[in-house]
Amino acid sequence: MSSRALRRLKGKQRGQEALDLGDLVPGEGPEPEEQAADVEEEEEELEEAVLQPCLSSILLCIDAMGVLPLRHLTWSHRLLCLMCGCQEGAGDDIDALLETIEQSNGLTLQSEGCGASDNRPVLYVEHRNLNPETELKRYFGARAVLGDQRPRQRQRQFHRSTWMTIPKDTWPRFSRPGISMTLLESRDGLQYFTFEHSRDYQQIQFKFLNSVESMDPNNIVALLQMNPYHIDSLLQLSDVCRIQEDQEMARDLIERALYSFECAFHPVCSLTSGTSRLDYLRPENRAFYLAVYKHMMFLERRGCPRTALEYCRLILSLDPDSDPLCMLLLIDFLSLRSREYNFLLRLYQDWEVHRNLSQLPNFAFSVALSHFHLSQEDQTESEERERLKHKAALLLQDALIMFPGVLMPLLDLCTVQPDAAVSSHDFFGPRSQLGQSPALAELVSLYVGRTHTLWREGGVLLWLEECVREVLRRVDAKDPLVEDCQNKRKQRYQSAPLNIHRHVILSEIKEATSTLPLEVTTQSVMGFDPLPPLDSVVSYTRPERQSVGASNESTLSLFFRSLLPNFNLQDDLEVAQAGRELNQEVNRLMVAMRDMLANIQFQEPPREDNPDRDEGEWD
Repeated sequence: MSSRALRRLKGKQRGQEALDLGDLVPGEGPEPEEQAADVEEEEEELEEAVLQPCLSSILLCIDAMGVLPLRHLTWSHRLLCLMCGCQEGAGDDIDALLETIEQSNGLTLQSEGCGASDNRPVLYVEHRNLNPETELKRYFGARAVLGDQRPRQRQRQFHRSTWMTIPKDTWPRFSRPGISMTLLESRDGLQYFTFEHSRDYQQIQFKFLNSVESMDPNNIVALLQMNPYHIDSLLQLSDVCRIQEDQEMARDLIERALYSFECAFHPVCSLTSGTSRLDYLRPENRAFYLAVYKHMMFLERRGCPRTALEYCRLILSLDPDSDPLCMLLLIDFLSLRSREYNFLLRLYQDWEVHRNLSQLPNFAFSVALSHFHLSQEDQTESEERERLKHKAALLLQDALIMFPGVLMPLLDLCTVQPDAAVSSHDFFGPRSQLGQSPALAELVSLYVGRTHTLWREGGVLLWLEECVREVLRRVDAKDPLVEDCQNKRKQRYQSAPLNIHRHVILSEIKEATSTLPLEVTTQSVMGFDPLPPLDSVVSYTRPERQSVGASNESTLSLFFRSLLPNFNLQDDLEVAQAGRELNQEVNRLMVAMRDMLANIQFQEPPREDNPDRDEGEWD
C-alpha cells in the first residue's frame, strides 16, 4: 500500500488537516517542494486508481467464498484486514491495523540482518537488493546516487518494469528476440521452468556457431548488428571487451542480455521465493546462469558486494542440489565482503547436515572468520563476545588441522613471513603442499587466491597466529583429530566434479586455474558455454556443416584456452600453426570490435502488429 493511502486512512492526508484562520494567508503560493510532493502524490493516486478495481475484484472473490466477513468494510479497510488476518469488527481501529502491519513487516523493514531468527528461506531474495542503487544509497546517500533525477522519471519511457536491469537510452529498440519461458511442471512446491528458442532464434543460434567456427570475428559483429539482443553474441563480445579492459561496454552487453531474459520470464516465475528451478542440463538455460554470474562479478568489482551476494543467492536457488556453477565456493566470500556474517552462519547451520559444508576449505575457514568478526562488533555483549571468540578459535584450529596446506600460501599472498617454528614444522611445511590431492589443491588455491585480502587485517593476523601456535601444540601432543583429518584427506578429494572446474574457469583466479587437470585445459573453452555437461538435454540439433580449414579447433576457442596458465602452443606442429594464425585472427577481432564500438548503428527490427501487447507491467 502506498504512503498516500496510509496517510489517508490515518486522516493525515494533505487537505484533511484542520485549518485555522492563521493558516489562510493571502498571496502565498505553494512552495516548490510542496509542488513536487503534489506531483508525486498525483502519480501515486493514478497508480491507486488502476490497482483499486483489481483489489476490489480480489476482495469480492474472497468475500463470496466466505473466507472473511468483509461486506461492511470499505475496500481499503478490507485490504488492511486481509493483510493483518483480522476478523469482522477489527477494521474500526485504523491505528491498530497499521500497527499490526508494521509488526508483521518488521523483518522486511530491517536492514537485511539475515540472522538465524529470520523465518524466511535461507536463499530468500529481495527485489530491492538486486538493484545496486540500493546499496550505493546506503554508502553515499540517495542524492549522491540519483542526483536531481526523480526515481519515477528514470523508466518512464520504457513500457516494461524489470528488477535486475534498468534499460538505457543508448540501447536499440527492444523487440522479442525469440526467447520464451515455459513452465514444465510443479512438484513438491517447486516450479520447474525452461527457456525455449523459437525457430527463428534457432537459425540465429546456428549462424552464431558458424561465425565462431569461421574464425572471422566480423561475422559475429554483423550478427549482433542484425540481432542486437542475441544472448550468446552478447556474452561472447562482453568477454572480448573485458579482456580489452573496456569494462563499461562489457558490463553494458551483459545487462542487455539480462534484460532480454527478464522480458521473457513466465508470469509464475518468481526470483524471490526460492521455489523456481532452471535445469542447467538444457543449453537454453545455461546462458541465463552465465549472464547472471557475469553481472554478479561486475557488481562485486564495482564495490557492491551486498548486491552481488543477492545475485549469488539467486543463482544458487535456481538449482541448489546440483549447483552447476558451484556458488557454494563463492557465497562465503561475498558474505564476508558484505559483512553478512549471520547469513553465512545460518546457511552453514542449515546445510551442514546434508551438504557437509565443513569439508570445503572455504566454509571451514570463512565460518571461523565470521565468528571472529561477530565477536569484535561493538554491540555484542561481553559474555557473548567471549563465547564467539572462543568458538571462532576452535573452528579455525579445526580448519587448520583439516587443511594445513592453506596456511603457507595464505601468508605468502598476505606478504607475511612466518617464524621458523612454523615454517620448519613438518605439519605446515612443504610436505603439506605436496601431500594434497589435485582436487584438494584446486579448492585450496581457489580459496586462498580469492579471500587472502580478508586475512590481511591486523587483528585477524594476530588471531591467526595464536591459533597456529595452538595447532602446533596439539599436533605435537598427538591429538587424535590430526590423524583422523589426515585419513579423511586421503579418502576424499580424489577428483573434482565438473562444476568445480567450471567455477574455477569462470573465476579467472590464476592461482586456481594453474591447478586445473589436463583433461580440462585441453578442451575448447568458450565464454558462452564453458565445459557443457556431458548429459545435456538437447531440444534441437544443429544441422551438419562441413568443417572449414584443417584445424578442428577455431582460433577463438584456442584464444580463450590460451588464457589458461598451463597452455602450451608448442605441443605439436599443428597447434603451433594454429598459434600463428591465432595472433592474426585476434588482431582482426580487436580491430573489428573497436570499429563496432565506435560506429555501431543498429538496425531497427520490424515492429509487431500489436505494439501495445507487452506494455503492461509485470512482477
